[in-house]
Amino acid sequence: MKSYTITVNGNVYDVTVEENGQTAAPVAAAPRKAAAPAAAPKAAAPAASAGAGSIKIEAGAAGKVFKIEATPGTAVKAGDPVLVLEIMKMETPVVAPKDGTVASIEVAVGDSVESGALLATMNE
Repeated sequence: MKSYTITVNGNVYDVTVEENGQTAAPVAAAPRKAAAPAAAPKAAAPAASAGAGSIKIEAGAAGKVFKIEATPGTAVKAGDPVLVLEIMKMETPVVAPKDGTVASIEVAVGDSVESGALLATMNE
């Protein structure tokens, strides 16, 4: 048997599923009160490339990569845009957290990204 926690329309259910060889049949589903709305699961971040730097630049919100402003090897200052995400129909720059050099860009224009996804890396 396997146990899962499932959220449907803000309601959280603990579900136990028994595998009997043919199909999985639900054994028990007991609703429980959600303390807070469940967060959407984060998508797995792409694997860092071989030239990845020590400073990670991650998406602050889900969106689509609109434009890449810097390429690997570009020197940037804190606050310089590295790329631009389209979030809720607005162009939102993703900036360098500190002075350094862009080591890798982990996304391409048009990619959809989730909050927390690795976008780029830098070295100081």
